[in-house]
Amino acid sequence: MKILITGVCGFVGSELAHALLDHCPDLKICGIDNLSRNGSWLNRENLTARGVIVIHGDIRNAGDLEAIGPFDWVIDAAANPSVLAGVDGKSSSRQLVENNLGGTINLLEACKSWAAGFILLSTSRVYSIPALAALDVEVHDRAYRPVLSKDESSSLKPTAISGHGITEEFSTAPPVSLYGSTKLTSEALAVEYGMTFDFPVWINRCGVMAGARQFGKPDQGIFAFWLHSWREGRPLKYIGFDGLGHQVRDCLHPRDLASLIVPQMATGTDSTKPSIVNLSGGLKSSMSLRQLSDWCKDRFPNSSTAATLPPASDAITPEVRPFDLPWVVLDHTMASNTWNWQPQTPVETILEEIAEFADRHEDWITTSA
Repeated sequence: MKILITGVCGFVGSELAHALLDHCPDLKICGIDNLSRNGSWLNRENLTARGVIVIHGDIRNAGDLEAIGPFDWVIDAAANPSVLAGVDGKSSSRQLVENNLGGTINLLEACKSWAAGFILLSTSRVYSIPALAALDVEVHDRAYRPVLSKDESSSLKPTAISGHGITEEFSTAPPVSLYGSTKLTSEALAVEYGMTFDFPVWINRCGVMAGARQFGKPDQGIFAFWLHSWREGRPLKYIGFDGLGHQVRDCLHPRDLASLIVPQMATGTDSTKPSIVNLSGGLKSSMSLRQLSDWCKDRFPNSSTAATLPPASDAITPEVRPFDLPWVVLDHTMASNTWNWQPQTPVETILEEIAEFADRHEDWITTSA
């Protein structure tokens, strides 16, 4: 079987390529990457050593794809994954749309031509910002958790939030950010292309990805960014809400995607299975920034970072920034029931993996900035 992975030199794309080869050594994997992300070229050597063919190209250029096909499956891991993309002054809104949406359209056209299946790695950011921001939360063990009263739950679908987190039934009404809207539109187009031109499409909405070698930034890869910054003694601060770091995310290691993608590729087109599922570490792998700081304090006792955080009063920044949310944890029950899938890498293992990598790469934040 021949597979094309886009964004193959990125953190998720490269980890997924290695994990798929671990599951299925006979796979023929080709990857394409424009190497625009600082540090992405560092993954190229490890990939080629595993037999992955890495092509320097851009999915925004249809000709780059025409030159390398055909394939049996395309896994789309190429995107500008920042919720601030297009509005942070570092990238334009046009660049965001051309990359995240225009690139997906080119890939779907290629799948139509090749009769290839398509797997889209989407995001929790497709869920409605106002609906998530309106959730009532309380502090428990240094972290927010949702409190759903009868009045609040009546404004949501009864199945929008379960005891395990946000389900696929949660509102995707705008605003979801420019980034979220490009992914949500890509999802809709992928389903339409698959139905119209009769090729299989699977869409996996992922929580926060985390692991060693991730190019962490404050607006993406927050677990890696926080650990590396702490290890390097850089100043950190809690921004928004009560200013004490109680906001919560779940994390998922990309290698845990492989155990789902392998059966998805083996299934092909099956109208009885949901085309869109959440993938996450779930509640067990969720953590607040405050809890993450406590973990870092124990792991890196000689770091000076702790002095920059509360209870120092000048570190408290309660103003909420656009797109910030207090609690986002995805419920992966549908994926578990449909594909017999469970995340295998606990949050403690993910954090220690990042920490060990940080010990060996003392200036990683600068390398990936």
